Amino acid sequence: MYRQRGLSLIGVLFIGAILGFLFLVGLRVVPAVTEYLAIKRAISSVASEASGEATVSELRRSFDKRADVEDIRSVQGADLDITKVGGKVAITADYSRKIPLVANVSLLIDFNAATER
Repeated sequence: MYRQRGLSLIGVLFIGAILGFLFLVGLRVVPAVTEYLAIKRAISSVASEASGEATVSELRRSFDKRADVEDIRSVQGADLDITKVGGKVAITADYSRKIPLVANVSLLIDFNAATER
């Protein structure tokens, strides 16, 4: 006798629901990660262009200009922690992003973008 193998209808629906939820989470998380990568690029560019004479306010303005171009909304120049040690500039930005998923269920992601040049 041959034994039948495979998924039942309930199994297919269950797997489909799980895959659908993971797809929804992926669609909601991708813009936040893309913005994080843009923030890292902007911070890296500002730090690499910083000369020894650049002031903290000039570095913040430079980041704000890049943020306008990159459409960065989660972090502003005032949110950056900029320190100068010796001839190096260290810039960090810590922020959280709340991503609504379904009804009152949200996903909270903490980001830490930092560079040191």
